[in-house]
Amino acid sequence: MRIVIGGAGDVGSHLAKMLSEENHEITLIDDDEKKLQEASNGADIITIHGDITMFDVLKDSGISSANLYIAVSSNEKDNIISASVAKALGAKKAIARIDNSQYLQPDHKEIFIKMGIDYMFYPEKIAARQVVTLLGHSSSSEYIDFSGGRLALLAFRLDESSSIIGKTLLEVSQNQHNMDIRTIAITRGDDTIIPRGDDKFKIGDMIYIISLKENMSFVTELIGKKDLEVKNIMILGGSRIARLIAETLQDEMNIKLVDYDAEKAYNLAEALDNTLILNEDGRNMEVMLDEGIEEMDAFIALTGRSETNILTSMFAKKMGVKKIIAEVENLNFVSLAKSIGIDTIINKKLITASAIFGFTMNVDVQAIKCLNGSRAEVLEFIVKPDSSVTRGKIKHLNFPEGAIIGGVVRDNKTFIAVGNTELKAYDRVVVFALPEAISKIGKFFE
Repeated sequence: MRIVIGGAGDVGSHLAKMLSEENHEITLIDDDEKKLQEASNGADIITIHGDITMFDVLKDSGISSANLYIAVSSNEKDNIISASVAKALGAKKAIARIDNSQYLQPDHKEIFIKMGIDYMFYPEKIAARQVVTLLGHSSSSEYIDFSGGRLALLAFRLDESSSIIGKTLLEVSQNQHNMDIRTIAITRGDDTIIPRGDDKFKIGDMIYIISLKENMSFVTELIGKKDLEVKNIMILGGSRIARLIAETLQDEMNIKLVDYDAEKAYNLAEALDNTLILNEDGRNMEVMLDEGIEEMDAFIALTGRSETNILTSMFAKKMGVKKIIAEVENLNFVSLAKSIGIDTIINKKLITASAIFGFTMNVDVQAIKCLNGSRAEVLEFIVKPDSSVTRGKIKHLNFPEGAIIGGVVRDNKTFIAVGNTELKAYDRVVVFALPEAISKIGKFFE
């Protein structure tokens, strides 16, 4: 697939490298030559120096024959203009990153379709929604629901309190009392594996479990976790994500939002009636103690610096805060953050990749999520009539190594897929896949 990306910032550069590894033909445009040079190091991509809103620059990129144009610069207006022009010049699909919720309102959608923009996404809003969801499922590090919540993927880091430590998957499954749950992946260190029956659970493992909605409480009990009722929250950093979280939760929870910038703190206080805004330096541990960090149920670090977010999260953990969420934009720090006890990582690069990845596949994908701290994606497909996955039991399909079918929603029934399961047309199917398997999955659902 020929893909042109407008904007070589952190998000655009990450997308360019990720998609080039999937054997797509990538062209990256930016008016900053240094960013282009950094993005092209070690990546098989074409770079063009220029303004992404200019007709001649887009024409030079070969936009007329592009299958997909992705505008992800830091300037929302440039992204909208650029995506619209790209579509007018021949791009088959055009996508734009935005930072304004108004553009996503249903009655505005038709306006942007007429402008040629097929899809708009707001990474900060997606991130805020993820945080709000996780605060409602506080025992898990990640929570993704499918098919209206009837099926869910939960991630847990195992500690010494878990009763499954040292047991094999087979031993644990024999004690599940016919519960419909399944461990579909384990991340151990930097490796993610799809486990077999004789693989053992170890302390520090991040495990991914597919579960029916009605069995989620059993899952948390099995792992040795307990959902905490979150009422008191401290948010560090007055970013867009922080503001969106506070707007959503301030009427039902006690929120303290800390930011060292006086002007930003004042603006936040004007906008958030029921959130306590503190103009303080959150890196000062004495200040954090004075503001009652020890009394918090959750601490959410959302400053613009990964290092600050990690260090303050470590302090919050030491002070006894049970739920820790941190924005870590430097992907090299994600494994470190996980290893020191940060429950959940927010990363806009991975959020953007999740929003866009489905557009690069040759088969319709209902949902896709790139998992934090893991080399894997979770995808949801609707099975088409006469597709390959309908032609026998799962164990006979020669499904790619590195991929596993986890759960199925069929009409009003939801169940976990096993080797003897036979898929039918219009089933909604959740698949967990490692990078090397993703390009092979699509043909099974075509």
